[in-house]
Amino acid sequence: MDVSTLAEKILQGGRISVTEGLFLHENANLATLAFLADDIRRKKHPEGQVTYIVDRNINPTNICVADCTFCSFYAKPKDEEKGYVLSQAAIFEKIQETVDLGGIQILLQNGHHPTLGVAWFEELFQAILIKWPDLHLHAMSPPEILHLSKVSKIDTLDVLTRLQKAGMKSMPGGGAEILTERVRQIIAPRKADSNTWLNIMEEAHSLGMLTTATMMFGHVDTPVDRLEHLQRIREVQDRTQGFTAFIGWTFQPGGNPLGEELSAKGWHKATHADYFRTTAVARIFLDNFDNVQASFVTQGSDAAALSLHLGCNDFGSAMLEENVVSAAGCFELIGIEDIENQIVNAGFTPARRNQAYDLV
Repeated sequence: MDVSTLAEKILQGGRISVTEGLFLHENANLATLAFLADDIRRKKHPEGQVTYIVDRNINPTNICVADCTFCSFYAKPKDEEKGYVLSQAAIFEKIQETVDLGGIQILLQNGHHPTLGVAWFEELFQAILIKWPDLHLHAMSPPEILHLSKVSKIDTLDVLTRLQKAGMKSMPGGGAEILTERVRQIIAPRKADSNTWLNIMEEAHSLGMLTTATMMFGHVDTPVDRLEHLQRIREVQDRTQGFTAFIGWTFQPGGNPLGEELSAKGWHKATHADYFRTTAVARIFLDNFDNVQASFVTQGSDAAALSLHLGCNDFGSAMLEENVVSAAGCFELIGIEDIENQIVNAGFTPARRNQAYDLV
């Protein structure tokens, strides 16, 4: 196996294996990876557009029993100082502000609250759609669906069916982290395991619900873990074609136990080069994904603009609010004008989209 032979295979449209993807990750220089990933992007998106969406990330509650070691956002159930559950009035105020500024979507995710079940979210979703019938609810995540199934004592497909009927249109890929059990036992042992995350995604796809796939890397994971993760979501995509995009980002160590533990051992936060390398390999490996989203929230807008030449064709969201990553000390939200300027300066045409990646 050598880089030039693999490069020729990729340029001819061939699918690479996990072993080949790992070899590229470990041996190809970044310029080669960028060339290959950019070639795939240009073939999939020859129009030269880079898309983005205008939405808001609302977290109705941060109370959570999952105790993930990488999370700086959640509060334990008895933490009255930090924990909260937003009222419908408070949520509606945030939504109205979003709509007034041109937002078309609400990304709605929560902690694993010990008593809030499916009925609570059904009522919330129905109330939202009565007031804003054209608003797109991109809501929950597979671990949240599993948690609701336990609280409400019904199976996960029933949870998805009820929430879809209440107004949930699509589901984000949160809670994937790294889809290998070795890693999950270290960073999120009480959250949905890898198989459950993937199974719930397939259930959502079976209902016609589009979803995204994510990966949080740069902590206790290895390149082998990253390629196994990519392989597992590629296999689901082969079966369902239900993923609209892949979104990768690097672990943010601020204010969480995992960051403190790793830092004490001499660990260093993933660099932009780490992010670029893994993102380019993901674009090459995920041949059945049309879209790869840049992570300006964790990388900053300049690095995100550079990643548009490493396989990314989407700049993510002009989020009016973000609480989870910012809780770890990452404050990289930028406005619509700045997003469009970064896209133009990178040599592309900005275009707004919806969750299905249709232009709006």
